[in-house]
Amino acid sequence: MNQILHITFLQNSSSDWIVNMFIIYIAFGILLFFGGILQFWAHKTRKDVSIGNNPQFLKFQRGYFAAYLMAMFADWLQGPYLYKLYSYYGFTEEQIATLYVFGFASTVLLGTWTPIAADQFGRKKLCLLFTVIYSMSCFLKLSTSYGVLLIGRILGGIATSVLFSAFEAWYVHEHMEIHDFPKEWISVTFAKASFWNGIMAVVAGLCTNIVSEWFGLGPVAPYMIAIPFLLFAGIIVASHWNENTSDHKIKFRKLCSEGLRHIVTKETIFMIGAIEALFESVIYIVIFLWTPILQTGDPSLGVVFSSFMICILIGQAIFQILSASKKIPVPLILIAAIVIAFVSNLVLVYSTHPQNRHVNLSFIAFLIFEFGVGLYFPAMGFLRSHIIPDSHRWSIMNWFRVPINLIACAVLMLLHEDVFRHGNRMIFVVCCGLLFLAILSGFRFNKISKEEESLNQEAAWLETDHIHNIF
Repeated sequence: MNQILHITFLQNSSSDWIVNMFIIYIAFGILLFFGGILQFWAHKTRKDVSIGNNPQFLKFQRGYFAAYLMAMFADWLQGPYLYKLYSYYGFTEEQIATLYVFGFASTVLLGTWTPIAADQFGRKKLCLLFTVIYSMSCFLKLSTSYGVLLIGRILGGIATSVLFSAFEAWYVHEHMEIHDFPKEWISVTFAKASFWNGIMAVVAGLCTNIVSEWFGLGPVAPYMIAIPFLLFAGIIVASHWNENTSDHKIKFRKLCSEGLRHIVTKETIFMIGAIEALFESVIYIVIFLWTPILQTGDPSLGVVFSSFMICILIGQAIFQILSASKKIPVPLILIAAIVIAFVSNLVLVYSTHPQNRHVNLSFIAFLIFEFGVGLYFPAMGFLRSHIIPDSHRWSIMNWFRVPINLIACAVLMLLHEDVFRHGNRMIFVVCCGLLFLAILSGFRFNKISKEEESLNQEAAWLETDHIHNIF
């Protein structure tokens, strides 16, 4: 009798796995189809596509993209299987949460000093250092020692902060000071980087799925594959890039105090910071939670990751289409993005109930959330560029990062509390609370920013943030 029940259980589990995989692959195909259509439509709405077609400029762009996109591809390869790797080594959810917290903390603490180090010691040197540190971080993933993995996670956080600052700083200096190209062409390069970054994120997810699951090499394989790409990026930087540094000394304490003064004295900046802290802390929390929630259905994590990235690209395309029509103000698009994320988290509160889990519904909710993220980033990028003064952008943005990481780390550490140990449902309740506060902040910002004439401009494609791998 027990044997019959065991066989029946295996048959039911097998049929559930087939259904789950079918839904995931069908969803990926549908998203890829509509994503391509929307990207084409968004491209048609752009009015400045002919800007920056100078042959010398295009050659300079290619030299930057060769190293930057290769480094970003190596970064994307490390997104889909991080949680599964730690779980594969036998660590508990609480231990894995601690590893994530150390990664987030190292990014915010050491990331604050990265732009200063790049300006003073050389941006090329720091880019080369990035390839070495990130390669070491990947190599340490081979160890099953918790302490070694902790060190690797800290190194990964340091490398990520360098990737998202030193490469762009090097490009801007070469663009303006060495080649003397027009300033408005900088955003042309970053817009192209955003598009190709998204494409590479989708491809990276599929590649990790192939090597980890189809070839059966396990969750550590993507990290080993990332190392050659990091080394190639380092070779290109070493052989083709010039060194550049800042000509003036940065007064760190003065910049930080002036940035804080702008935040507390100008309500529009304060509200932008509040929205960013509340929304992006939820993004960090979801980054941790999506794998343990979906892996109960044993999905192809690489395909799931690629589906998430396509949803972000769809959100960005719809932002471009809406902003080009000039019918919906950007602050309202931002509020819509937060509302979408709020609804998706409400669905996750229901679908992650310990006694009645719905894995496929959770997958759909995550897709909706990532679509909201795709709307959010370009909208927030546009608003920041028009609200925050250029002279204090670096210091203000660093202040914004502090509450983002504090909130995310505090919520993840709640997994060590008894009330949160028996399922992640309560974490999503907390996320709903954070997003509700973000919605209120969004409406307040919309009310006080109506007098800002700069926000009435068209949110051109050149103003959007490009996708960063926060996974």
